[in-house]
Amino acid sequence: MTPVEVTGGDSPVVLGLPHTGTWLPPEIHARLNPRGQVLADTDWHIHRLYEGLLPDATTVRATFHRYVIDANRAPDDESLYPGQNTTGLVPTTDFDGEAIWTEPPTPAEVAARTAGFHAPYHAALAAELDRVRARHGVAILYDCHSIRSHIPFLFDGILPDFNVGTAGGVTCAPDLESTTVEICSKSDGYSHILNGRFKGGWTTRHYGRPAEGLHAIQMELAQITHLETESPPFALSDTKAARLRPVLSAILSRLADLAPSLRS
Repeated sequence: MTPVEVTGGDSPVVLGLPHTGTWLPPEIHARLNPRGQVLADTDWHIHRLYEGLLPDATTVRATFHRYVIDANRAPDDESLYPGQNTTGLVPTTDFDGEAIWTEPPTPAEVAARTAGFHAPYHAALAAELDRVRARHGVAILYDCHSIRSHIPFLFDGILPDFNVGTAGGVTCAPDLESTTVEICSKSDGYSHILNGRFKGGWTTRHYGRPAEGLHAIQMELAQITHLETESPPFALSDTKAARLRPVLSAILSRLADLAPSLRS
């Protein structure tokens, strides 16, 4: 299986989907323990949730699971959140802090996975961002994520529904950040936060260079907004998705509309 799927479009918006893949090479799957084989930390159904919301958007989707290697972590495995619980380039635990491997990967295996999976994903993403920027003068990366709303190992309490991350406002133009937050704040029945527990992963921080015409914003959705339950089988709720999709569509459309104003 190819490690990345790309659907090219003519919009200034590029959707990054690093964590929706569930494929693992058989030899890697066999080394996960029963807990790991549940694949609980998947961004379940996020590619389905965003499908068609901005018809001309480019999508770059990793097909491999984050337990193979996490495409939203730095290739040198530098921590995104020093001093806080998190998972690394190749996770050794799940989001609950529990071991997932019967035999953890060696440094040599991590290096091989970086070359075979992480690098191709980011080569494809960088190429699409460059293509879109050449076409429009700017490119807006909207990195699509989700996570369970209650994970004591990672954060206290219940996570807000919309978690907007711009690394403290440095990865995109202020208008992109404020527009996204405004739409979230006006969406009845949903909570939101800007640069809370999730400020944007390596992808957002690496590509977000507004001075160069590259803008990046991460949206981490609490899975309670679109799943029937945040436990196996992690089924998508058609009812919840139908309510959520118009909000996400409004965000993407407004971001695309703002692109001409961002040209230097």
